[in-house]
Amino acid sequence: MRNFLNRRLLVWVVATVLLAAMVLGATSCNSETKGGEETTTAATVGEAVGTAVGEGQMSFTFEVTHLDGTSKVFTVKTDAKTVGEALVNAGLIAGEDGAYGLYVKTVDGETLDWDTHQKYWAFYENGTMAAKGVDSTDVVAGAVYAFRAE
Repeated sequence: MRNFLNRRLLVWVVATVLLAAMVLGATSCNSETKGGEETTTAATVGEAVGTAVGEGQMSFTFEVTHLDGTSKVFTVKTDAKTVGEALVNAGLIAGEDGAYGLYVKTVDGETLDWDTHQKYWAFYENGTMAAKGVDSTDVVAGAVYAFRAE
């Protein structure tokens, strides 16, 4: 009888440890260092982490995937109406005005120009390529916006 109770206790302890490991693994964050600056990225999409930039009542997550494959995540706080205005004000993007709005050439300090590099910055909204340009996309609190080098 005592062996049976000890086995049940052991099974319960092992199951508890495994469950705790799964929960911690599912919500863990990864750290990345680029240029001496450490950035935390969330394992869960939409989780506001990383470097906080800007000031304002609304906030959204901004993800950058650089040409070398490294990524950074920012929490952008703003009172701006458009994502483009918020990101320009925060110093995260820069570009030039074109026929279709802001042509973003620099994101998080990395410049890409199709004419020079045959690469560009693609704008995403909540995981899908955005239907409008960054300067035509209204800020939605809690949304995830991204620029990916492509």
